[in-house]
Amino acid sequence: MNAAPSPSPSGSTRRIPFERLPVRRIILVALSLAIIYGVVAGSAATLRLGQFTGANWRQLVINGVARGSVYALIAIGYTLVYGVLFMINFAHGEVFTSGTYTAYFVAVGFAGSGFLNTHPLVSIAILLVISMTVSMVVAIVLERLAYRPLRGAPRLVPLITAIGASLFLQYTMRGLFGANVRSYPEIDVLQGTWSIFGTEILRKQVIVIVSALVLWIVLYLVVAKTRTGRSMRAVGEDREIAALMGIDVDRTIVATFAIGGALAGAAGILFVFVFNQVIFIMGFLPGLKAFTAAVLGGIGSISGAAVGGLVLGILEAVGPNLFLTGAAVPSPNQLQPVVAFGILVLVLIFLPGGFFGAAGDERA
Repeated sequence: MNAAPSPSPSGSTRRIPFERLPVRRIILVALSLAIIYGVVAGSAATLRLGQFTGANWRQLVINGVARGSVYALIAIGYTLVYGVLFMINFAHGEVFTSGTYTAYFVAVGFAGSGFLNTHPLVSIAILLVISMTVSMVVAIVLERLAYRPLRGAPRLVPLITAIGASLFLQYTMRGLFGANVRSYPEIDVLQGTWSIFGTEILRKQVIVIVSALVLWIVLYLVVAKTRTGRSMRAVGEDREIAALMGIDVDRTIVATFAIGGALAGAAGILFVFVFNQVIFIMGFLPGLKAFTAAVLGGIGSISGAAVGGLVLGILEAVGPNLFLTGAAVPSPNQLQPVVAFGILVLVLIFLPGGFFGAAGDERA
């Protein structure tokens, strides 16, 4: 019988040299180099073609800022809820849809009576109030019926519930409103362009960007300066300690959902200003892209959600044309979702905490 191999003098078994290689780091470095090469080579090839002028690139950036402003408002709803409950509300896209679709019927009535164009500012204000109110109510009901009973459950349970709530709301709206695409009535005052610093910008894009900026400022003041905002921050830090300090945790969570829902409703009206159509699944893709923006900026950070939305909007508008046109890819604009979700994957790999988060933070 052969003798068993004796251990080495040090008492440890001999290791294979390749086991010490940082395989994960090598793969990430190789992937980074491949991405950088693809981006640089594609951009250089596109610029050499000369197919796009400076005015074209400026217009693409403006389109991206307008689109990113909408993503940012939706993303703030994700990040507010996550900052308080540490859960992702995947039904937030349907909250966005509910207010927008309800306001559509009011807009059609206004357009039929002529009120929409004879009193455009009042009409837009009414549409905003209706959309924000409906989305806020849906968000509050969603929190009360779907999420509050699961507050102490493992994190996977509310996540699955959120997906189920998303599908439930989506197909409820399909049953109520139908499956057809509907065109939002045009508002005459929003047609045409304004010249700003020598650049022609669509009026509706200016309205979208300015409105989003105003809403961000209002939200910042609410979170930073009001008692409700201080309560939200306290509950986000430690729910039990906040309750011991006299904060009504349930009311604070409801307020968080209400604010997030109202912002989603406002984002819906701005969205139809840009895209002019509604359908029962209209919130699905913008919701996923807004989630990408929240992750990109740092989930749980309001500033990160705003910055992430703008960055994502610009990359989505500019990226396919800049990276793929030179590679002779047909219809590069059809690949905008690929850019958005490709960014999500890359952020999760290389920067899990986002721009304003910490990679090791439990909330990231």
